[in-house]
Amino acid sequence: MPYRELKDLPRGVRDHLPRHAQEIYRAAFNSAWDEYGHDEERAHRVAWGAVKKKYEKDEVSEHWKLKAG
Repeated sequence: MPYRELKDLPRGVRDHLPRHAQEIYRAAFNSAWDEYGHDEERAHRVAWGAVKKKYEKDEVSEHWKLKAG
């Protein structure tokens, strides 16, 4: 079940991540989906891992933001 468009992403991803982070999530999920034999749980873990390389959750506002540097 690869995601064709950002609007197809899970609601929690769409509602909380900035657009660029959603793009990262979608690309990583779709790649992992193919690489790991359609293992949905693993693809979601890979996608979140990819997002967390570039983004972090602000401790005060709890909004996702680009990591500094």
